Amino acid sequence: MTIGNRTIGLALSGGGFRATLFGLGSLWRLNDAGLLRKIDRITSVSGGSILAGILAHRWTKLDFAGGGAGNFVEVIVDPVQSFCRRTIDIGAGLKGIVTPFKTAGDYLSDLYAKDLFGDAMLRDLPAASKEQVPRFIFYATNMQTGRSFRFRQDIVADYVLGVSGTVEVSLADVVAASSAFPPIFSPIILKTKPESWENPDKEFPGLNKLRRRIVLADGGVYDNMGLESLWGNVDIVLVSDAGAPFKIDPKPFEDDLLQLGRVRDILIDQTRSLRKRWLMSELESGRYHGAYWGIGTAINEYKAPGALAKDNALTATLESIPTRLCRFSEKDQGHLINWGYALADAALRSRANLSLPKAAHCPIVKYPI
Repeated sequence: MTIGNRTIGLALSGGGFRATLFGLGSLWRLNDAGLLRKIDRITSVSGGSILAGILAHRWTKLDFAGGGAGNFVEVIVDPVQSFCRRTIDIGAGLKGIVTPFKTAGDYLSDLYAKDLFGDAMLRDLPAASKEQVPRFIFYATNMQTGRSFRFRQDIVADYVLGVSGTVEVSLADVVAASSAFPPIFSPIILKTKPESWENPDKEFPGLNKLRRRIVLADGGVYDNMGLESLWGNVDIVLVSDAGAPFKIDPKPFEDDLLQLGRVRDILIDQTRSLRKRWLMSELESGRYHGAYWGIGTAINEYKAPGALAKDNALTATLESIPTRLCRFSEKDQGHLINWGYALADAALRSRANLSLPKAAHCPIVKYPI
């Protein structure tokens, strides 16, 4: 799928239900512009993977006869909003603590299966094709190899373990692995047959043992924006980022163990910041083409004619909404979706050079921003 002869990739970041809803606004704008059906690759992490999972699972139900899917609200928006009206992290977390042989991640996967994906397997997703279906790439982090672990419609892959086209994994487990934020929901354990893998980076003693039992955590531990598989594979990179901003903590824990959470957050933030600075440098220099919009982005900086919103007290508070998998009110959902839609509109028109007409208004009129 292309615009002219240019391929497009979209990255949906992590950030709990906040990222799911902000990303939904981004998808809504892309669909209204007739671009959703032209995307070649969609990568996702954590909360973004919940959205990408719903999109991939229901892709064949979308009716693109008019350019944009006319049934986008019914097929994608309604189930996403319905799911984000539930609090799932507390229940799954507590059950994981009190149940000896089942983890919180297992309970998280059960919820995804029950409410979103049923018994669908990764291989059941529609195959990627240049004319009809994007390649979906769900990111988790391999806690053993320290590398990203990628789930695609046709393969699973890890730079150390190699590639396998025969691993059987449910879509619920894929999304759970991508959103298994430590220490509550990780790890998700994936058991595979070592002989099903090939083409590792290099052979070494113990490789088959690592392939047999794979320990996975949230994809955001390695790359919260899911950028890696877009570079060099698409011509236009689009990034919808609702990741949590790093906050100053005037009174961090000083206990030997309790301070480790703060250390983890600093390490993850530094990696994320480096990736973002590199992305922005590539886009601004013209070495790469595309657009970035983040939940904390100032929309006025785009200088997009007829922008759908202006920076104000409300938009400034949205990046402070928690990145949990907890119930979001109708009002908060509306504001997040509209903000993702408005920022995507401004970024696509002013930075990605896609020559899009301005949208008339944000989609959820009841909650203007």
